[in-house]
Order: sequence, then structure tokens, then C-alpha cells
Amino acid sequence: MITVQNKVNASIDKVWECWTSPEHITKWNNASDDWHTPYAENDLRTGGKFKSTMASKDGTMSFDFVGEYTLVEQNKTIKYVMPDGRKVEISFTTIPNGVEIIEKFDPETVNPEEMQQAGWQAILDNFKKHVEQL
Repeated sequence: MITVQNKVNASIDKVWECWTSPEHITKWNNASDDWHTPYAENDLRTGGKFKSTMASKDGTMSFDFVGEYTLVEQNKTIKYVMPDGRKVEISFTTIPNGVEIIEKFDPETVNPEEMQQAGWQAILDNFKKHVEQL
């Protein structure tokens, strides 16, 4: 598994809301400024599904990032599985002055693991920036 993490200077309720609400997901879910997420849906419950459309801003590329939740514990843990069987687990831990988010995921086999870690870390960094600017 690959791990990325960050500390967000906000309350657990605010972090959870921004992580799980489609109106927020579309504002932070990108790894670079030339990509964005024009669409997101989220059925946040064990057995629920989510979909985020990630697209290049120039319109030349896009893909849907989808999964099914295997565990949702509000303000604590999210686990999901992607269609190819890869698993992701995210923990939210209240710490002094904020929340620590640790995200672990099974790598895919096309891109180098370092590239995958950098991309997921960039998205998590954008999440931190989004929440702390609210």
C-alpha cells in the first residue's frame, strides 16, 4: 500500500463535510491546476457508491474515478474498493489544532508508485488548502 498524509487546521466536522460533500469535492479534487473535477456524486454509506469526473481543463482528457464504500464511520474512517479490486482506507484523527488525514491505497500497475504517491499527495494538499481557506 502507498500512504499519503497531511494535517488540516480545521475542526473534524468541517474536514468531514469538505471531504464528503460533492459541492466541496469539485473544488479540491485535482492534482494540478490544469485539471479539475466538474462533477461529483457521493452516496456516503457502507455499500454506497461515489463518482468524480476528473478532466483536463483544456477538454482533451477525462475519466471517472469511482468506488464502493466498504466502511463509513463518520468523522473517523472511510474505506472503499475500486472496480479493479484495489482498496483505499482513509483515517481522520483529531489532533491539537486540527485533523490528521492518513490515506492508504493499493497502487495500480500502469504508473510508477512514486508518481501515484505524488499525485494522491497533491490532491490531499489541495484538500488542505481548500479547507483552510474557507
